[in-house]
Amino acid sequence: MQSQLQGKVAQDTPSNFPPTYLVVRFSRDVNVKCLLWFINKIRGKKKNGGAELLVKRQPLSGSLTKGITLHLSASTVRILEVAEELELRKVDNTGLLREFILTQIDCFLIDGMTEDDLFTTAEKQIVVKHELENIRVNVGENFLPGYPLLRLYPGQSIFQLFMSHGFIERCFPLHEEETLKKFSQKWYLSLFSNQPYENIRSYFGENIALYFIFLGYYTSALVPPMILGLMEAFIPHTTTVFFCIFNVLWVTLFLELWKRKSGELAFKWGTLGITVLEEPRSGYHGKMGIDEVTGRYQPQYPKWKTNAKMYGVSLPVVFVCLVVSFFIMLLFFHLEVAISENRKSVGDDSLMAKVFIQLPSVVYAGLVFIMNFYYKKLATFLTNWENHKTQAQFDRHRITKLVLFEFTNNFMSLFYIAFIIQDLEMLKFQLATMLIIQQGFNNIQEAVFPLLLRTYGKRVSRFFKNNHLFSKKPKKSSNGKESNENFAKEVNSILQYVPILDEFDSRIDQAVTEARLEPYEGTYDDYLEIFIQFGYVFLFSSVYPMAAFWAVANNVLEIRADAFKLCKVCQRTMPRRVKDIGAWQKAFEWIGAMSIMTNCGLLCLSPQLRSLAPEMAQVEWVLLFVLIEHILFFVRQIINVTIHEKPEWVRIGIAKIIYQSRQALKNERVLKNRIHLNERMKQ
Repeated sequence: MQSQLQGKVAQDTPSNFPPTYLVVRFSRDVNVKCLLWFINKIRGKKKNGGAELLVKRQPLSGSLTKGITLHLSASTVRILEVAEELELRKVDNTGLLREFILTQIDCFLIDGMTEDDLFTTAEKQIVVKHELENIRVNVGENFLPGYPLLRLYPGQSIFQLFMSHGFIERCFPLHEEETLKKFSQKWYLSLFSNQPYENIRSYFGENIALYFIFLGYYTSALVPPMILGLMEAFIPHTTTVFFCIFNVLWVTLFLELWKRKSGELAFKWGTLGITVLEEPRSGYHGKMGIDEVTGRYQPQYPKWKTNAKMYGVSLPVVFVCLVVSFFIMLLFFHLEVAISENRKSVGDDSLMAKVFIQLPSVVYAGLVFIMNFYYKKLATFLTNWENHKTQAQFDRHRITKLVLFEFTNNFMSLFYIAFIIQDLEMLKFQLATMLIIQQGFNNIQEAVFPLLLRTYGKRVSRFFKNNHLFSKKPKKSSNGKESNENFAKEVNSILQYVPILDEFDSRIDQAVTEARLEPYEGTYDDYLEIFIQFGYVFLFSSVYPMAAFWAVANNVLEIRADAFKLCKVCQRTMPRRVKDIGAWQKAFEWIGAMSIMTNCGLLCLSPQLRSLAPEMAQVEWVLLFVLIEHILFFVRQIINVTIHEKPEWVRIGIAKIIYQSRQALKNERVLKNRIHLNERMKQ
């Protein structure tokens, strides 16, 4: 096997460049000497702090308006080595899912599989991105070549440094057109067909696959509330109490079953324990030292400093933002009420007056959009500044900040209407409006707008350019031409030893085309949409039972819109290995617990329910509310305890892996002892 792997090294030389796993486009203004230094790091030996990746650059384009574009790949041997380092799991010839071990590679090559077939494209992209992000500054490298004022420190991530200073403009994997065609059209063109989850996972990675599985699972779970909601809509007030109690318990059951489902998937995909020994994220910084757990040379940063930043600075800043957002909501709400009452007192029913009433809502909606935009930047900045070690920790704290702000903007007005004004008809109208309009707008914004821009944007731009409208014809500049020629000479001189892709290589045009696509920003916005919808459906289900119906209708379209966005509108997203939906699980559970209190409160405020016992005093209704609430919380706790997070077959599988690992260590120790005893006996 060793000779076969050495043969693989010979095959994977730059002259026979493997598939591109990552495209990196640099800024036109980056210093070429600095670029060469980084490329040498990428290609350099691991023992010298390099990544040992394969690199080729694209030929310079005629206009030279863009910077250098690199295509990164890796030899089969390098992929196998890093896969073992990352503890990727694969099924062996006994059917057991276990960590890949390079010395036991024959155990993993089943059914005529070759070394190159062992890992999916998504896993190979993870390997290349991991090595790129973990190129760090060595001791003695004090400044960036070409930038003497930009100081470096040992252990600093060079990739993160280039990203933060704008030296890297784009970093993305290329789409595989043939692979994508095989499953994409069935995925987003068929409304009611099953989603190809395994194809999604092998192509986009576990994080994208888990999002679509969760969305499908959640949509299926909405069907029973939808049926009861339709019954309540057509036969009013017959099932209100039962519908309310069913919903709050159904939420708990759904979330517990989903935890069980995600545990199954994590075990099946080999991601169940990835956060225990997760690598430091590229943005993590600190003094280099030996990690106490892994024994590796890694950045070290005191935990107390992170906690001090979180609780001493971030928490007060977030609290102030929430308070400001709440009072802005109150201001515009009361302004709209005042304008409405003034119109009624004057008796003005003109069209202008009706439009003027909606003005505060329109202005508030625009203001919320602006606040969300800047708060997202603030939350990202604060979380980066807190310096969390792993990507999972970073995501959890960032999502927590953002969810609190989104909750305030989307739900506090509904709470105010429900429990301060106590106008259930207004609450119902507001809830229906926000649910239906917001969902429709999101679907149009996600898929339709980008597609129209991509389809017709070039035509419009070409039309204006050809007709010289709104612009003057630029004059040819000899200085600009000379500057481009000098840039080309400098690049070809300094980067002369960096291999160039053949000018007819199809990957060049593909990289240019896909660099123009919008980058996929991650699953945060997609999970946020589900979170807001989840709150609309279950927090106030007793007031608007039809919410589940509109949610199901939206989600059927949402699955296809998101699939279309990933396949046709956006750049191919970088895959990530995840074991669950992270902080979103707690966010959904938080909504589930809160829905018990809100729905019990709304039931006690319901005129229909109060008419059944008109002799009951206000205090008695409050006591009844508290009693029902406590009973439902007790039942919720029973459900939580009864349903185990991992099914029995997963627990058995985990125990089997632990047992076999111990046996392997035991056998290795026995073998070493025999060798040692034989050597002593010979003496």
